[in-house]
Amino acid sequence: MISVFGSLVDQDEILRVSKCMESQWMGFGKDVEIFESKFSEKFAIPNFLMVDSGSNALFMAVSLLDLPEGSEIIIPSFTWVSCAQAIVLAGHKPVFCDVEIDSMNVSVDTITPHITENTGAIMVVHYAGLPVDMDPILELGFPVIEDAAHAVDSLYKGKPCGTIGDIGIYSFDAVKNFTVGEGGGITMKSHAHFERAKFMRYCGIGKSGFDSATNSGSSFNRWWEYKIQEVFIKMLPTNLAANIGLGQLEKIDRLQNRRKEIWNYYNENLQGVILPLNVDTGSKHSFFTYAIRAKDRDGLAKFLFDNGVYTTLRYHPLHLNPVYNQENSTLSNSETLNEDCLSIPIHPRLTDEEIEKVVFLINEYAAL
Repeated sequence: MISVFGSLVDQDEILRVSKCMESQWMGFGKDVEIFESKFSEKFAIPNFLMVDSGSNALFMAVSLLDLPEGSEIIIPSFTWVSCAQAIVLAGHKPVFCDVEIDSMNVSVDTITPHITENTGAIMVVHYAGLPVDMDPILELGFPVIEDAAHAVDSLYKGKPCGTIGDIGIYSFDAVKNFTVGEGGGITMKSHAHFERAKFMRYCGIGKSGFDSATNSGSSFNRWWEYKIQEVFIKMLPTNLAANIGLGQLEKIDRLQNRRKEIWNYYNENLQGVILPLNVDTGSKHSFFTYAIRAKDRDGLAKFLFDNGVYTTLRYHPLHLNPVYNQENSTLSNSETLNEDCLSIPIHPRLTDEEIEKVVFLINEYAAL
């Protein structure tokens, strides 16, 4: 079966992880700091911290805003569940808005109708790695969280996605463009937020006893005592994950080039379906997922599956889930995408023969 999503690791990552395991220091440590520095430098992302998942990065991002309890945060319905869960878990209310049908991204026009006196923030999602048009949204004057889980390596008018709003997050899970197996990252404009996030990710403590004992630079001698700065959950990444990330940094340009090759091949050869938007001049796409639209989406998905090609929908609109009590909302574009959108395979492990097979099958079905 040809997989729809995927990353690529090789002997470099395996060797790095093996050496980390041999060191017996597999948890949070200096390798995380090294990774954070190199990732920040590679992608020009300031105030960057690694955490244990993109989902937890979202929860941290919402928590850092210190909004009044019960605040409304406007988010796209056409996104992953972690966006809404982070808001609910932080004591607030997700308010779902629609996306533009062609970009599958939110816009100032889809956000504005949902602004109320209770609106506290806006969360945007750079769907598939295509940058959201950020400038008009920033002009609304609300704090903005960028979910750049799909958008490592994406640029909006030359600026790295995730660094344009107040806080940005990244996902490094097993199928993302940049993987550490399971992990995430967070960046923020405010240095005060950055310093606070450092201790938040370690249960609100910040320093372990070992770190206090070896790096205090003072006569401190009761290193097992610690001051809890605030109540928060543990989000520490591991040296194991950091070493996978260090290996990924060595090959990310090659991996991204392969994704772009596949994207361009689809653009040039697919027939009978609506193709995703390309990026505007001056910006940059990450090519995380290639989402087509088809009249008989379900039939096409079944046909591809029966012929050895796995596809999926990213994502089932969140407002249709009763748990959020907004299923009576009408978000027509998200609901249309729920019926005709399909993510087809795009990742660096695909062979030319597999890509050609995907195109052949889609074109064959469209011609029926």
